Amino acid sequence: MIRRRSIVLAALLLVVGVVGVGAAWRLLPGTPSDPAGEFLARHWQKPLAAQGAPPANFSALEASLDPRNCGQCHVAQFESWKQSLHSQTMGAGILWQLQMMPQDDANLCFDCHAPLAEQKALMARSHHWPAAPATAPPAYVPQTLGHDGLVCAACHVREHARFGPPSRSASTPSPSQAPHGGFTASSAFEDSRFCATCHQFPDDGPRTANKLREDTLNQWRQSRYAAEGRSCQSCHMPDREHRWPGIHSPEMVRSALSTRIEVDAQGQVSASVTNTGAGHSVPTYMVPKLHIELWLIEASSPLGTRLAQDTIGWDVDVSLQHENFDTRLAPGASRVLHATLPALVPNGARLELRAEVAPREHYERSFESMLPRSAGMKPGVRRLLEQAIDEARATRYSLVLQRRDLLQPAS
Repeated sequence: MIRRRSIVLAALLLVVGVVGVGAAWRLLPGTPSDPAGEFLARHWQKPLAAQGAPPANFSALEASLDPRNCGQCHVAQFESWKQSLHSQTMGAGILWQLQMMPQDDANLCFDCHAPLAEQKALMARSHHWPAAPATAPPAYVPQTLGHDGLVCAACHVREHARFGPPSRSASTPSPSQAPHGGFTASSAFEDSRFCATCHQFPDDGPRTANKLREDTLNQWRQSRYAAEGRSCQSCHMPDREHRWPGIHSPEMVRSALSTRIEVDAQGQVSASVTNTGAGHSVPTYMVPKLHIELWLIEASSPLGTRLAQDTIGWDVDVSLQHENFDTRLAPGASRVLHATLPALVPNGARLELRAEVAPREHYERSFESMLPRSAGMKPGVRRLLEQAIDEARATRYSLVLQRRDLLQPAS
């Protein structure tokens, strides 16, 4: 039972289209030429092939797949990546599950959490799986690579050739003079479909309540952002930063939501939250939740009184079979709280619209549901499970979205 449940959890935990997302970008016969789509079909063929032997003229630094070595030259990108969730995709939340699943299932998880063939080989060796390589990895593969997460090479290196977006520099050295033979530029790196390989299930992918469990690209396509040419990268990689902020970032949540508090003469309050800044639903899939609360704050009661509350999100049971509710905000959509003020409100009182953000709420529930079954786990696995729960809880934070002083104009 534990093993079956852990695999179900892994299917949710991993933001990867395990049923062939790459196929979604293949051109159908007779369609117009799509260079970016053709590039992506090649670039994201799953599973990724091993790099093979590096060119003979490469130095050890040029050949290395270690993100720390990439950071020797690409300092800003590396420093940003270290702060990102992409660098944390092989954390406790997946590691405890790997102890209880077969290699084939683990490799599906790795397709997005550690997609390089070299990473999969290292993890196979460390878990003593039957298909593990018998020999130690070559020098260009650091022993740490399997636990480094979604590394630079996962997006930028194929067969030791480097790929990236078109250069913004007026002077680009010739390949013969550039490190690792330069790079091949592709506009696909600025295309929303680049991100879809791990953030969009295909139409025949896993569903709950007949909704794709990961549907971010489709949500974006149905929004005005797609029509305006605003890609995923324009919001999540501004100026090509490599932090990819999202629901874990208070600043990102603030930029996604607009609020309004209105009070009429009868003391009726309406507080609205509108998705005006995200090109997909807020939140985009089932894991995060935003608990919206309207509070009355008085000088005599600094803790305040909660007048109304609601949850924005897609709530699904831990088996992923049943939907409890779906209150996500599509682009332009609003959620409104209603309340009635007390008959007497002292001067100096104010209203606060708050958000209690739980970026990993579904993981919290899913992992906690495994604790009663953990008696049969190895001690190390239980410790990882407990660590995963603690880490998921630690991502919670609070925001004051808007304050309005009563008896005064709205701020």
